[in-house]
Amino acid sequence: QVQLVESGGGLVQAGGSLRLSCAASGNIFSINTMGWYRQAPGTERELVATITSDGTTNSADSVKGRFTISRDNAKNTVYLQMNSLKPEDTAVYYCNAILALKYAGSWFRYWGQGTQVTVSS
Repeated sequence: QVQLVESGGGLVQAGGSLRLSCAASGNIFSINTMGWYRQAPGTERELVATITSDGTTNSADSVKGRFTISRDNAKNTVYLQMNSLKPEDTAVYYCNAILALKYAGSWFRYWGQGTQVTVSS
């Protein structure tokens, strides 16, 4: 019913940039907070950045100054601009959204399928 589809991942060299996109589609009434998480091999999933419906952002200390999260509410899309990439940024990046479905009275958290980001040294 609801899909979060990420795109933009790939292989880049250290110091390079990537721009991730996540488009939400389906029976959506409203989207509250959207965010990006990542999970490297052998580690737990961690928060990268979030953005509220009003545009308030929060990001992990490890990516501040390098990553920028943004959203286009008209397109139900969230972006993650990643600059100055480091090998330690290598992970599967997952899109997340807290949204309300049509004809439902509660908020639900949805996850995308993930997109691989690999940064070579």
